[in-house]
Amino acid sequence: MMPTWMLEYVGLLLNGLKTTISILLIASVFGFALAILTALARLSRNRLLAHASLGYTSVIRGTPLLIQIYIFYYGLGSLFAQFPWVRGSIFWPYLRDGYWYIVFALVLSVGAYVGEVVRGGLMAVPKGEMEAASAFGMTPRQTLLRVRLPRALRLLLPTLAGESVMLLKSTALASTIAVIDLLGAANVVRAQTFQIYQPLLLVALIYVCLTFIIEGLFALGERRGTPLRRSLK
Repeated sequence: MMPTWMLEYVGLLLNGLKTTISILLIASVFGFALAILTALARLSRNRLLAHASLGYTSVIRGTPLLIQIYIFYYGLGSLFAQFPWVRGSIFWPYLRDGYWYIVFALVLSVGAYVGEVVRGGLMAVPKGEMEAASAFGMTPRQTLLRVRLPRALRLLLPTLAGESVMLLKSTALASTIAVIDLLGAANVVRAQTFQIYQPLLLVALIYVCLTFIIEGLFALGERRGTPLRRSLK
């Protein structure tokens, strides 16, 4: 039998889970795209671009994520609210919603952290493979897209799995700016039912299950995406 409080608040908890997963997916997709651009900028021969990307990664990685979220939500949010033309625009429903600020903060965080990881992966690709691609007549862009980047990502799959799990846990910070994610829903249940530990234990179990799913997906991708392993079977 499910506890009475769980039956009563199952809808709220499911909506919180939906919010958490949506934040995770959006931040993963856009953050990963930003990470690739950041890695390429860090390796660029253009000094201005390389230094700008270095400054971005240094600031984001060198400051707590919670502070960044507060700056975006309370700083930028309050700034936007001061302009009547902003409040009357079609963008105001998004600019006043904490959901998009947590997404923005996580995208920047993923871009910085994973960007450095991808940079290391790109540097680890053997030069012989790139020389072979060049010998086949590939342009530098084709070599990057067909050889260097795919090779680096295959090497980094275990690390990217860990970064994805860290991102999942970071989504819990959404509750600090009044976003009803999974932890936010649990806090509502705790406040209204005075059940202190049970909702938190339930949420912790859900996070563990999501972690296993993420790690399983990356493990599956690693098994299917590594040519060496396929050739040994």
